[in-house]
Amino acid sequence: MDSDGIECVSSIDGMDEETSLPHHTSSKAHGGGGGPHPVVAPATSVHELLECPVCTNSMYPPIHQKLMFSSDLQCQNGHTLCSTCKTRVHNRCPTCRQELGDIRCLALEKVAESLELPCKYGSLGCPEIFPYYSKLKHESQCSYRPYSCPYAGSECLVVGDIPFLVTHLRDDHKVDMHTGCTFNHRYVKSNPREVENATWMLTVFNCFGHYFCLHFEAFQLGMAPVYMAFLRFMGDENEARSFSYSLEVGANGRKLTWEGTPRSIRDGHRKVRDSHDGLIIQRNMALFFSGGDRKELKLRVTGRIWKEQQGNETGVCMPNLCS
Repeated sequence: MDSDGIECVSSIDGMDEETSLPHHTSSKAHGGGGGPHPVVAPATSVHELLECPVCTNSMYPPIHQKLMFSSDLQCQNGHTLCSTCKTRVHNRCPTCRQELGDIRCLALEKVAESLELPCKYGSLGCPEIFPYYSKLKHESQCSYRPYSCPYAGSECLVVGDIPFLVTHLRDDHKVDMHTGCTFNHRYVKSNPREVENATWMLTVFNCFGHYFCLHFEAFQLGMAPVYMAFLRFMGDENEARSFSYSLEVGANGRKLTWEGTPRSIRDGHRKVRDSHDGLIIQRNMALFFSGGDRKELKLRVTGRIWKEQQGNETGVCMPNLCS
């Protein structure tokens, strides 16, 4: 990552604010209240039987049971664990430390088929109850499942709900927070030819009662260095489709514009970037917009966010309505 800073001069809903943001090279994961939420506590002894003693997750076929050898006799001891953890315990039962066999507990698998369990994200608001073998599929797509931190400057492992992540971005990543649905940023970089170590910027906006992440960065597109700006919505995919945004950059009587729908932070930062779903500016064009001797990047990116409504009407964002 480059050692020089990026100056970001912002004009949000008519208010000018100038900040100087350094590059960030790393971030530690913060568990806090946003770590993975525990599985809903089993309500009966049957549910407890279906809990793997190693990972404590619900077990799915094949469910293995321990096989203990005694002289020339073999007897089933009844201890079970999931197929994933079987390889992790080096073929030893985690309960009694005896050797494991490849015996499946078909009786317990049949019992599981008759059960219905609540989604493990019930504590986050999901009211759904599913047949045992349908629960995993639902949980992988549950709209109440925690979100990953959208910070792009490091591999942050923090997860949580949106209010927690907003606080995490502000306090731990020192991200700029703004209220309003229009923005005017000026990005300045002293050596625009160095894009191997990506120059990135993240700003969070509170607009229409929701939060949006504005990304700006440099990277290699094939052999060509480019700059890219795009917006992500801090919420679910379906909610993201309710909004649109525009970006514009230009100077010297010329401009580039982009209009689209913000992507949900369910889609990783790199996935959005690599799909080119945003405003892409070739370096030569960026330097042309910068003016001067073309040795320093000075880009002014403006934009706005609006809410799509049913019919042909669109939401008009006034500053006092976006907080």
